[in-house]
Amino acid sequence: MTVTATLADRVAAAACVSGPFSLADGQVLGSYFDEYRLAADPRLLREVAAAMTALVPADAQVLAGIALGGIPLAIALSAATGLPAAFLRPLPKRYGSRQQVEGTPVEGQRVVLVDDVVRSGAQLLAMTRVLRIAGAPVTAALCVLERPLGGRLLLSEHGVTLHPLLTEADLPTDGAAS
Repeated sequence: MTVTATLADRVAAAACVSGPFSLADGQVLGSYFDEYRLAADPRLLREVAAAMTALVPADAQVLAGIALGGIPLAIALSAATGLPAAFLRPLPKRYGSRQQVEGTPVEGQRVVLVDDVVRSGAQLLAMTRVLRIAGAPVTAALCVLERPLGGRLLLSEHGVTLHPLLTEADLPTDGAAS
């Protein structure tokens, strides 16, 4: 699917931010993609989810949002597709339910991962493993923005196909983000 330049421009205007941003590995970027700004705009979130429906594999049974950036996207995409959603924590909750996977049960379900930005693919791969241990076959992942930092290749090596709505090349030149 080709995303309209207008939608790419609107996503960039809302969510691509200039300024220092520290990644978990300590790398500091000069600009970044702030998914929370996208998620905070209900109209834009609805439009992004509608555009992402074309990326959902036909055999998908559950959409699994990765905390925290993927959760609002999974909810909006669930509303747009009618597919149930699950929510993934980086680690099991230490109290209450003590669950790492919340929402719709995933065992035996074909689950599609949903996240905001894919860089190295390490987070998606870790969540793929969690879901596979829980008994859910995972072969696809969706994201709003893919950065060409090896994520697609890493996921492919583990049987997961990445379906991005946008890549850096789709963004306006001044909208490059992490």
